[in-house]
Formats: sequence, C-alpha cells, structure tokens
Amino acid sequence: MMSDNKLNELKAYLKEKGSIAIAYSAGVDSTFLLKVAHDTLGDSCIAITGISEVFPHKEQDEASEFCKKEGIRQLILYPHEVEDEEFAKNPSNRCYICKHILFSRMKKMAAENGIAYIAEGSNLDDLGDYRPGLQAIKELEILSPLREVGLTKAEIRQYSKELGLPTWDKPSFACLSSRIPYGERITPEKLAMIEKAEDLISSLGIKQFRVRMQKDTARIETLPEDFPILLQDDNRNRIITEFKSFGFKYISLDLQGYRTGSLNEVLSSKKDN
Repeated sequence: MMSDNKLNELKAYLKEKGSIAIAYSAGVDSTFLLKVAHDTLGDSCIAITGISEVFPHKEQDEASEFCKKEGIRQLILYPHEVEDEEFAKNPSNRCYICKHILFSRMKKMAAENGIAYIAEGSNLDDLGDYRPGLQAIKELEILSPLREVGLTKAEIRQYSKELGLPTWDKPSFACLSSRIPYGERITPEKLAMIEKAEDLISSLGIKQFRVRMQKDTARIETLPEDFPILLQDDNRNRIITEFKSFGFKYISLDLQGYRTGSLNEVLSSKKDN
C-alpha cells in the first residue's frame, strides 16, 4: 500500500474547486483523476470527452463504458481538429494547436453547464519530453491537479491498482496524429489507416507499441521482447497482407524498439546541427 499523502492532497485540491470538468480520454491518468474527482465532488464533477479522427474508436468506447459504470455524467465534444488548416499542416507545435482548439471549446461547454473549472490529466513525468500542448493548457488556465500535487506515472498506476481501476496497467497512449512525422499533412484517411494497423497489432496480444506512418511506409515500434510475435510466420504474413490492404506499400520493424516521442528525435537532431 502506498502512503495516502498525495492522494489526500489531490482530494483536498479538488474539493476546494467546488465543481470541475475532467478532460477524459480513458487513459491511465485521466481515468484516475476522474475517479478521484467524482468520488470527492459527486455530481459536481463531470467528464468531457473529445471525439474526432485522432481519437480511436476503442478509446471512445472505453471512455463511455467507464462513465456509465461509475455513474458519471459525460459530455461529448466534437473539436474537428483535422478541419483546422494549421493543425492539418502538422507543424512541430501541432499539439499546441490541437490542445488550444480542444480546451477552448471545453471551457465554453463547461461554462454552459455551470461548471467552474476544467482539469486535465498530465502528470509530473510529462514535463520531461517536448510537449507544446502544455503551453496551451497554461494559456487557457486549465488545471493540472496531478502535476500540482507531484504525482508521477508510477504512483498513479499504483493508486489506480489500489482503487481497482481497469486502467492501472494500461499502456501509455497518445493521439493518432502523433504517428505522422512533422510536416507531413494529417488527413482523416491517414488516421484511419493508422487506427486499423494498430488494432491489428493489438489483436496479436502486444500491448505497448506504435505504428508510425512515414509517407507510404508503416514503421512498427514495439518492445524488443515482442519482436518474435511479429516475426512468427502467420503473424508476419497477416501483417503484410492486411497493412497493404489498408493502403501501406511498405512495412518495417524499428529495431530500436518502442519509445515515446520518437518522432521528436528529428527536432533534437536539428537543434544539435
């Protein structure tokens, strides 16, 4: 059992706000935050889930199922990020543009429903990578309770396990647009290809992975210990056949394995040069 110090700090922080809407994506962090917020504030806590092409159908379903199970009022927002030209161009600050669109509309929706604050689920570890979306969150005065009380990803997983949340060991997830290299245009068609490809890899029993799309190539990142699963003849042939039916011409396995923010590596190399 973990110490309840940070959990109690989180509850006190949330109680002080009175009413709050949690930006809910069904991920590890937002599920934990929503659970604690609803347990603390009751019906003064609601969930707002953004539904668009960058958010896989599987995650949408899990978000709805959790809210129904917990008796949490869930509002659905359709931000249509891909229709925004600046976002579709996929610049290096794509995440900033996306978060600004999403949270601006969430603030309006929350106000219309008598909710005083919006909160999102970033944690202390999220400060380590290149995350321009955090700038939009700061500018729009969105609350980040998990960061405020100093919770790390490992602590959130442990608390989630103790609370009996199904997401305690769920793999980390990022929106589908993060699979497309900066500068390559984001389209609904590309996002649909990526979603189908990742659904297939998931069906093989692999949990932590990404399918990166670079022009007409699918680059699979997974943990090295899962390489044998992908290379098993039946699985390999299935991946080749189905990925090509989705529209990919080439399929590759990244020998460096899964790592978060791998498409940010090009930004680091440019700075080094």
